[in-house]
Amino acid sequence: MRKDKLAHLGNCIRAARHVCKLTQQELADDCHVAIKTIQNIEKGQMNPSFEILYPIVNRLGISANILFNPEISDEDMDIEHLIGKFQICHPQERKFMLNTVDCMTEQFLAQHSESDAEKSE
Repeated sequence: MRKDKLAHLGNCIRAARHVCKLTQQELADDCHVAIKTIQNIEKGQMNPSFEILYPIVNRLGISANILFNPEISDEDMDIEHLIGKFQICHPQERKFMLNTVDCMTEQFLAQHSESDAEKSE
């Protein structure tokens, strides 16, 4: 794998770890790998095997599209971020997430309608 792709992979892992508020040691412990493995991946110095990458991706809730598509747009990255988090949840948690998103979306749409009505007055 080329260096720039390994750097992208490492940056994605590091950013997701920070979002999850985990130290490198905590992530390593959760994924049953050495801290040096996490450090080398984040530095772009290691091309991890599937056996190493899979538990990291699952623990952090990262979509594979983010990891393997460095040219992904910011909008698509947001969507993939949400999908990654959704995928690591249990079915009951997923239902809760969907209900929450539905409720929030309806509130946003109502605000947009109010705002549009005020502009047309």
